[in-house]
Amino acid sequence: MVSQTPEVNFPVHIQDDTARVTIPHRLSVLEAVAFKSTCHDLVLGDEIPKTVVLDFSETTFIDSSGVGALVSNLKAAKEKQVELRLKNVGPQVMAVFSLTSLDQVLTFEHDAPVTPQPVGGTNNSELLPVTHPSIRSWIKRFLDIVGAIVGLAITGVLSIPIMIAIRLDSPGPIFFGQIRCGWMGKRFRMWKFRSMVVNAEALKSTIPNQAKGQIFKNDNDPRITKVGRFLRRTSLDELPQFWNVLKGEMSLVGTRPPTPDEVERYEVPQWQRLDVKPGMTGEWQVGGRSQVKDFEDIIRLDLKYQENWSLMYDIKLIWRTIAVLFNKNSGAM
Repeated sequence: MVSQTPEVNFPVHIQDDTARVTIPHRLSVLEAVAFKSTCHDLVLGDEIPKTVVLDFSETTFIDSSGVGALVSNLKAAKEKQVELRLKNVGPQVMAVFSLTSLDQVLTFEHDAPVTPQPVGGTNNSELLPVTHPSIRSWIKRFLDIVGAIVGLAITGVLSIPIMIAIRLDSPGPIFFGQIRCGWMGKRFRMWKFRSMVVNAEALKSTIPNQAKGQIFKNDNDPRITKVGRFLRRTSLDELPQFWNVLKGEMSLVGTRPPTPDEVERYEVPQWQRLDVKPGMTGEWQVGGRSQVKDFEDIIRLDLKYQENWSLMYDIKLIWRTIAVLFNKNSGAM
């Protein structure tokens, strides 16, 4: 029995209780949507196979949308207790799995063993896909390094009064680290000066869901400390993120860094916003956060940045950010 997904030619071979899906050469957004649809039809249909084998023998390119589709398929298979296995995974695709730690949760067929190798060396880094021109731009990376060094120097000067103010205002640590999703969905810890009370996450569950959006949007969150409100209004709480930029986890300019629970709710096309590195600033920052009414606005601004990106565009956004911060800080004095 053979069937095909009309959009991008996803051959599906079903024999006994095993379905084999052949993945195409590229697994980008259009292919990823069809990939998710094909696998969901298999595991959520009337005749559910015990095993779904994904054949990656022809695949040499996978971007964030492809990763998102694979994650969605893995979840759907687990819900229906269907075993999802991968075979013939090439080095380019394996490099992405290693980067995103998917190699630790995926199952590979024994007749085509793959030895996962950590991404970090020069050779493995060169195997990673160019999901966006900014990813391989050495000039952008150079600007990030220079900007991060300058930013960390400024942070060092301002950190002493900020640390003292935080400690005097509220007991607890000086810095707050939160897990965010970066390029291709790779998780990293993003740093800020702490602006909330220590038990902020526990208090979050006590706020009614219908009230959370309005409370957080207007910065009237009761969990924010007095000093924290000033740090947020002046954006001083974000200064430690220069460390994330220096490490290469973020860029000076990019898309808004999402949380893992936010990414888990993404549809496949929305994973495109992870095709570039997240930034300390971007379209959502200079455009005015008050204009961001819902998640669709965030997606629109992030995709706008990707479409318009150039080095001059980055520099333009940096200058616009400085102007916005100057106006905000002038009003806060």
